[in-house]
Amino acid sequence: MGYRIAVVGATGNVGREMLNILAERQFPADEVVALASRRSLGTEVSFGDKTLKCLDLDTFDFTGYDMALFAIGSDATKIYAPKAAKAGCVVIDNSSLYRYDPDVPLVVPEVNPEAVEGYAKKNIIANPNCSTAQMVVALKPLHDRATIKRVVVSTYQSVSGAGKEGADELWDQTKAIYNPTQDVPPNKFTKQIAFNVIPHIDVFMDDGSTKEEWKMVAETKKIVDIAIKVTATCVRVPVFVGHSEAVNIEFEEFLDEDEARDILREAPGIMVIDKRENGGYVSPVECVGDYATFISRVRQDSTIENGLNLWCVSDNLRKGAALNAVQIAETLGARVLKKG
Repeated sequence: MGYRIAVVGATGNVGREMLNILAERQFPADEVVALASRRSLGTEVSFGDKTLKCLDLDTFDFTGYDMALFAIGSDATKIYAPKAAKAGCVVIDNSSLYRYDPDVPLVVPEVNPEAVEGYAKKNIIANPNCSTAQMVVALKPLHDRATIKRVVVSTYQSVSGAGKEGADELWDQTKAIYNPTQDVPPNKFTKQIAFNVIPHIDVFMDDGSTKEEWKMVAETKKIVDIAIKVTATCVRVPVFVGHSEAVNIEFEEFLDEDEARDILREAPGIMVIDKRENGGYVSPVECVGDYATFISRVRQDSTIENGLNLWCVSDNLRKGAALNAVQIAETLGARVLKKG
């Protein structure tokens, strides 16, 4: 007997990717339903070799469903997630709404799979921010070996992290640059994104950081270790899919770069491609559609006593969102629900 699964927000980029990954990984589901807002009622979405018609989220009864993978914004999640949870359906939420709730586990299965067992307090499990998810996959095995004191990270985040509107804006502005008769002013982003970079993701906070940067700090502490100090600069770049991060790590103990590579090669969810030659590293274009978090450019940082630098790349629609949600569902099934 398999699971009954609902994918909420099935017409969006992440929702569609959730359906793709459920099919790809042959998740043991007896039934998968696609849910969306009323205006998308009847819209067809793909699930493996099947086509599903979207049902109306507003009138859907979650009773009898085991898990619901949510890929809608925080405002809508605030309305529908408690309804699903109350009906006995475990919510796996991709929004930021519950990430910092002490009664809701924040889970990256390669890092803290045991945390799923805390789902029962609210019947909700939170998926971390896309930029955090890939970074902590790399940090955890290194932290287990040498104890991380401090992380300095600069991100290079693709426009798909801002949804379909972000990708459309990059596409339209890029075309307009080659067509002088067109003008595509910034709408989704605060400045032109085509052929530009924007050091601003989410809203500004009182201390001058953005909320995206704050998320990376708070989530790393919750997922890996509250004692780790983190400082982040998050930048939007003109890339369609794939987030990249330059990560500087300071450890309590010395960790040789060769040992760090070996540790990362053995760690779940990571692929190390690190040759000191032209093209001997991974760029975001190459990670699209892959499950792995790719690590390159591992090297000592001689400016601090126990320092290491690395380059971290992942498909943000997959590991940063849809894949991690499906992995949470798999982990919950294996450790707690035990069906299928």
